[in-house]
Amino acid sequence: PRGRLPARCAWFLQELPSFLVPALLLALRSPPRLEPLGCRLLCCLFCWHYFYRTFIYPFFTRGRPFPLQLLFFGMLFCIYNGFLQGYYLIYCAEYPNDWCTDIRFTSGLLLFLLGMGINIHSDLLLRQLRKPGEVTYKIPQGGLFTYVSGANYFGEIVEWFGFAIATWSLPAFAFAFFTLCCIGPRAYHHHRYYLKTFTDYPKSRKALIPFVF
Repeated sequence: PRGRLPARCAWFLQELPSFLVPALLLALRSPPRLEPLGCRLLCCLFCWHYFYRTFIYPFFTRGRPFPLQLLFFGMLFCIYNGFLQGYYLIYCAEYPNDWCTDIRFTSGLLLFLLGMGINIHSDLLLRQLRKPGEVTYKIPQGGLFTYVSGANYFGEIVEWFGFAIATWSLPAFAFAFFTLCCIGPRAYHHHRYYLKTFTDYPKSRKALIPFVF
């Protein structure tokens, strides 16, 4: 217990650098380099996700106390990734003035919004499974959980691949690939845990990708 923090505090501290670092990079840039409009929107998408993850999601979560070691490595990743994505968009990215009408931007934006919607809705369904004070696992129901065990993970993966397509940049694709490699196996292990723990768990559900895996 001495090596853990409450879940709400841990989530807030872990996700804060991903929002704060790009904001600091923007504040330190004089004058800010967020032209054209497409570049501003892309930076806002990244910060929008982490504003939710930092200032909204932690105050509704009911998870178990978080190990300090995992919190430390999570913060290191968020610092590095926040710097990588923010620095690229604020200091390096070059987009034409009509990037907002490019098929890569529009399709990526739609995927990002779809993934974020799935992610937030799935988090809501997971929170409703537990009464205040409960931390035990229960079978999630509704939404995309009808088809996959890791609906929240699937939403986040879709979200960041959408962001990568919209930015069409190596840093964003690297982040999307890392997200897949990190939380994809978690979805698989959750799926395997559900199958072993609950005898009435729906056999038709996939681990991560509907109708495929």
